[in-house]
Amino acid sequence: MQKIKLLFSLVILVIVSSCSGPLDAGKINLENWKSDRYGCKGLRMQELEEFKAIKNNFLGADNQALIKTFGRPDRVDLMDKSQSFFFYFLEPSNGCEGVKSEKEPLRVLFRMNALSKVSEVTITTLNP
Repeated sequence: MQKIKLLFSLVILVIVSSCSGPLDAGKINLENWKSDRYGCKGLRMQELEEFKAIKNNFLGADNQALIKTFGRPDRVDLMDKSQSFFFYFLEPSNGCEGVKSEKEPLRVLFRMNALSKVSEVTITTLNP
């Protein structure tokens, strides 16, 4: 009976710890962030300095916590079996109606490792 209680407690602990909540995004206006898909409205660009100040706080976060915090990524690239990238555009991208950009737009890039944890956060115009 004691083993069953211990096993049950362990299962509950795993379930509770696997459920990620939103991350602390400091002073970033997350409603504006989520409503600015592909950076079309320019609202994410207003959060650039705050994001730069706290970007390393997101290291080690899992992909579900990122989605709960920042919304669905604008683009996801699977590079190989061990890593993927989440993109959130800060400047208007080709996903915006009527935008045909000559240059690559500024974006936030989250590199995810094989365990779907953030291993790098970069603000860049370059593709991985």
